[in-house]
Amino acid sequence: MDLSTRYLGLSLRNPLVASASPLSRNADGVRRLADAGVGAVVLYSLFEEQLRREAEHDERMATQGSESYAESLSYFPEGLENGGGGHRYLRLVERAAAAVDIPVIASLNASTPGSWARYARSMQDTGAAAIEVNIYHLPGDPGPTVLDGAAVEQRHLDVLAAVKAATTVPVAVKLSPYFSATADMAHRLDAAAADGLVLFNRFLQPDIDPETLTTVRTVTLSTPADTRLPLTWIALLCARIRASLAASTGVEHAADVAKYLLAGADVVQSASALLRHGPEYAGVLLNGLCDWMNRKGFHTLNEVRGLLAAPDQDFEARERADYVWALRKANNGSYDTY
Repeated sequence: MDLSTRYLGLSLRNPLVASASPLSRNADGVRRLADAGVGAVVLYSLFEEQLRREAEHDERMATQGSESYAESLSYFPEGLENGGGGHRYLRLVERAAAAVDIPVIASLNASTPGSWARYARSMQDTGAAAIEVNIYHLPGDPGPTVLDGAAVEQRHLDVLAAVKAATTVPVAVKLSPYFSATADMAHRLDAAAADGLVLFNRFLQPDIDPETLTTVRTVTLSTPADTRLPLTWIALLCARIRASLAASTGVEHAADVAKYLLAGADVVQSASALLRHGPEYAGVLLNGLCDWMNRKGFHTLNEVRGLLAAPDQDFEARERADYVWALRKANNGSYDTY
């Protein structure tokens, strides 16, 4: 069975990618994921806020030094080189890339353009095969400074442009589905030279505890029900943009991997299932995928990928027809449950 694929121009032994999670926050974790069989690993994210704090610390230290030493502006403050989050992350990239023979993809979690983008070049120089930019931005301020839709979209393009300008390795953008026109945003990122799109990010959705009268910030692992939204958009975008498509969210079983591939994904990312069951669960997913392909008579991923992508017809009419069909089914008392 040939599971080999290409993603971001990189050759992968299979389409299962370990997405950014605590499992990839050190070189040993990356090695366990590689030994379990994944085709690539996305490292635990480095956050824009970490880099901002580090830059502010650098500036404070340099200013303090200038009060005592005339030459202080010509050197980097002692000790900080080994203490900042950015420097630790670069060591992680270097060690992880040296520890495994699969692509290691660095991850930047950002919401605004800025000088932090220069770290993308350092990630490349220390061994990252590609950069995944996880753009997490919820423009929820209702005040006078609220961003309109066009400004939110432009921010995504500006972040991509900053990282692309700093690097020569492939750059993928992980984005949310919450745009006024998701397909248009995907096409604009594609035109702006994004090498890949990861669909989708998951927004933090706090809960409320009515007994303690507090807001509860929780992180919930995804379930197969969460595949529906990215599945829809991957099927609509398949073969209609140049960039690679990575599916993210909801992968629990080999059937979920197969669904994403049938919709048109080049690779399928998983974090929740690997966190629930351990890195070795990657082998279960891959063996299940092979079993399914064998039962269906498929020999390569090229025979599978995009087989059930949206047909070349009026998308809006098709989606409207599906919507009406679903309502009629519900009115007749027929429901799908998980």
